[in-house]
Amino acid sequence: MTTLLIVLVIAALAIGGYFVLGRKPPELQPAPEDKESPKKKLPPPAPPVTAKLGAPASTPTPPKPGEALKSVPPAADERAAKKAARARAKRDVAGMKKGLAATRGGFMARLSALFTGKKEIDPAILEEIEEVLLTSDVGVKTTQTIIERLREQLSKNELSDSDAVWRALRAEASRILEVPTHAGGGETGGLRLEQKPTVVLMVGVNGVGKTTTIGKLATKLKSEKKGVILAAGDTFRAAAVQQLEVWAERTGSQVVKGKEGGDPGAVAFDATTKAAADPTCDVLFIDTAGRLHTKAPLMDEIKKVKKSIDKAMPGAPHETLLVLDATTGQNALNQAALFKEALDLTGIVLTKLDGTAKGGIVLAIADALQIPVRYVGLGEKADDLREFYADEFVEALFSREEEATSAISADGAQASA
Repeated sequence: MTTLLIVLVIAALAIGGYFVLGRKPPELQPAPEDKESPKKKLPPPAPPVTAKLGAPASTPTPPKPGEALKSVPPAADERAAKKAARARAKRDVAGMKKGLAATRGGFMARLSALFTGKKEIDPAILEEIEEVLLTSDVGVKTTQTIIERLREQLSKNELSDSDAVWRALRAEASRILEVPTHAGGGETGGLRLEQKPTVVLMVGVNGVGKTTTIGKLATKLKSEKKGVILAAGDTFRAAAVQQLEVWAERTGSQVVKGKEGGDPGAVAFDATTKAAADPTCDVLFIDTAGRLHTKAPLMDEIKKVKKSIDKAMPGAPHETLLVLDATTGQNALNQAALFKEALDLTGIVLTKLDGTAKGGIVLAIADALQIPVRYVGLGEKADDLREFYADEFVEALFSREEEATSAISADGAQASA
């Protein structure tokens, strides 16, 4: 009996200890075998982890390898494109060099001669460079800017030899010529065909080649399948109308003309109205009478022509190009300054650049007026009216034979690679 009481007391104490410690009594805990083998009591296993990470049915399947490369040109095509670009660049620079032969043999030959045989550079050479620039139609202001920059670099010992000075001159020319095409930036060269139709007003003094330039531009655009209309706004010179009609016949363009001696503003208005109503017209060129930039009444008249164009098509003309004769040197710069006061010029067409040894006028115009050069005339053919790009022009102007040879060798090595 005593033994039974002792056993009951011990059992009661054990059960009470479990509850005090927050543990369940032994009979409520899982069996030992359940702890060791939980798989026997747990629900079926969840899907494999790989299944959970897979894309759901609504998610697009990854593109196939072939599809992923559709927008990326094959390596062979990329190499071919680069090779074609190099060939095009060499052809363009070669053509520009040929057109600039007179300037390269005059202005640039004199400049290059200053460095021949000189390994060390002293400050005295700056005076010689200044003299060459001033006598090559670069202009006083632009020449002073270039010389000051060279003097600053020389004082910092950055121009230790003739090659360094030559490179500095090239860099200055590039900086001056890289005038944005419009306020938002952009490269120079060519027309901005941002509207349909784009109305282009051509202005300039007598004999600079306005009508011929229009004809060459029309030839280029027609070769690109563009619709062109020509307006004979020079109503005071019968030969100008006839010349424009010849270009219209050659290029298959339409021409709008008025009465001889009539109001040029009326011709501009009629041509703009016609272009706006013609869905096939991409570009309208409006020729104007040559006018002396020093004659105020004539400059006022060209302003009236512009107002007539705007009345027919608000916002037009979209381009106002001033045509200058490169052979007139600093006089061309004076013309540009006065035309800029009268009109909102958007670009310069510099004709007859192949006929002068003083091609520095390009630098003077770009620097003094901040008007981009859009085209340069390097010959009589339509293809000789070339779109102007600063890097191409500077390369053609400053390149030396040894540089050209090494560049061609480098291109050949890259092409073979």
